[in-house]
Amino acid sequence: MTANKEIGIIGCGTIGQKVAVELDKGSVPGASLKAMSSRNLEKVRAFARSLSSPPAVVELKDLVPIVDIVVEAATGEALEEIAFETLSQGKDLLALSCGALLERDDLFDLAKKHGATIYVPSGAIAGLDGVASAAAGRIDSITMITRKPPNGLRGAPGVLASGVDLDAVVEPTIVFDGPVKEACKLFPANVNVSAALSMAGIGPHETTIRIYADPTVDRNTHEIQVEGEFGRLAIKIENIPSSTNPKTGVLSALSALATLKRITGTVRVGT
Repeated sequence: MTANKEIGIIGCGTIGQKVAVELDKGSVPGASLKAMSSRNLEKVRAFARSLSSPPAVVELKDLVPIVDIVVEAATGEALEEIAFETLSQGKDLLALSCGALLERDDLFDLAKKHGATIYVPSGAIAGLDGVASAAAGRIDSITMITRKPPNGLRGAPGVLASGVDLDAVVEPTIVFDGPVKEACKLFPANVNVSAALSMAGIGPHETTIRIYADPTVDRNTHEIQVEGEFGRLAIKIENIPSSTNPKTGVLSALSALATLKRITGTVRVGT
């Protein structure tokens, strides 16, 4: 029998709260919510009181020693500190801000040194099992096309760099077209899914992404096109944006929960 896993969550935004609520409800067999943390501990304490079994609310340094798995639901800027603290203590890390992991061999080496595992959920896309399978052979190209309502891109450095005025957009408008590595720097809160795609496939320099500010859509839409010796793979998903954060699709939090179920479960489906 798989031992119960104590879960710690860093971040109390849309995803962190959803994962916490579901863990509190017992939606992930074999896992329980032990502790939470964030930059704003008062916000976390207020949220924790709404749960039936309130977790400990502590600083990051005090959270890691008392849990088995740390769920990072914070920001790309915070991930380095979270990852170092977690992995150096041999604890597993589920990283949602996976764009910040690109080309961080030091963090992967740290995980290996201390016997820890880094889990990267699929996030708001599908088909990573097929991409990973294809990557066992030759992949010629991977392209991702992302369309988001203009409000879903507000505040991204890449929008400013593009010179596009989101308030003036009346038709689908490209704000970025290039490698995933650069996209994750310019859109750190918007395209972590492209980082996961690149990790499953041919890497962040060879995987390309085209991002549209699109006033004709009301969902965050991702299209993935893969070609290689296996043939051709095409995937399209239309995500409903979270009611509290239009940058985040509902599926992102569900993906984190599904990953926890895979970790704690006795049957694991997919590549």
